[in-house]
Amino acid sequence: MQKRRFTALIAGMFASAALGLSLPATSATYKDEYKLSTVLGEAYPWGWGAKRWADLVAEKTQGRIKIKVYPGASLVSGDQTKEFTALRQGVIDIAVGSTINWSPQIKELNLFALPFLMPDHKALDALTQGRVGKKVFDLLAERDVVPLAWGENGFREVSNSKKPIRSPEDLKGLKMRVVGSPLFLATFTALGANPTQMSWADAQPAMATGAVDGQENPLAVFNAAKLHTVGQKHLTLWGYVADPLMFVVNKNVWNSWSADDQKAVREAALQAAKEEVARARAGISAGDDALLKEIQANGVSVVTLTDAERGAFRKATAGVYKEWADKIGADLVKQAEEDIARR
Repeated sequence: MQKRRFTALIAGMFASAALGLSLPATSATYKDEYKLSTVLGEAYPWGWGAKRWADLVAEKTQGRIKIKVYPGASLVSGDQTKEFTALRQGVIDIAVGSTINWSPQIKELNLFALPFLMPDHKALDALTQGRVGKKVFDLLAERDVVPLAWGENGFREVSNSKKPIRSPEDLKGLKMRVVGSPLFLATFTALGANPTQMSWADAQPAMATGAVDGQENPLAVFNAAKLHTVGQKHLTLWGYVADPLMFVVNKNVWNSWSADDQKAVREAALQAAKEEVARARAGISAGDDALLKEIQANGVSVVTLTDAERGAFRKATAGVYKEWADKIGADLVKQAEEDIARR
């Protein structure tokens, strides 16, 4: 009897294969734990979004897919610019990554770091949620990952320990910590600063000791990292670039999951990303400036540039913009400019 049942089971499996039907995924095809890489921890919107995604996936897959978040780019020894390569290689299974950190491997991601391309959140949304965002995700899909949703680290503002910054001249000679992106180095060099490439793990100690004078990051990062405690007393709101985040899965990992679980992971990514974006933008708008007031209450002087002052920075970086637009791809940049103009 048992032999007949086993024979029938095997026959059924071969029949399903012959008809092109996929066999149900079993627990044997799934890892006990999937490693999710992110640069920032849960105290920041970025890390919070990663943890939220992991929790939603566990909920929506009834625990079949368990994700552990590894903040601090710890899976690549803190070198965030190596994250995308490790993701492609399978060292990392899942990631919530930054366009800045992955731009050394994917030149088109430098689009979001073109100085003064995006004037506001509507412009950023016009790119990530429109033709440009789809094009970028198509490029990612060609590189062994499955992109699912756009998140946000935020518009990056500049701070320092020396003086208020209102003009390019105020940046001259300042030692500024920047991420490991040639475009960031070029931008700050054009402004007369002395940019220093440094991981985020090393940045705060460097500010505390005076090894660097300043940095640039979104307000949510500035506040959560308590940068006022490491000498960052002068903050300028210039919104020169924005930093979108990408919720992605390694392609081989994605293909190992059932169609139902793929759907659940995608839905979880979209939900987590939407909630993360809202969190990243909270308290920094005209209608809700609670975060900005909290920063000021910590003794930080805040400069808001006039249109004319911001124009001076744009003019000073125009050469960098043109040079990098050609490297990124003239057609993609033109499409971005058109979509922003129509926002």
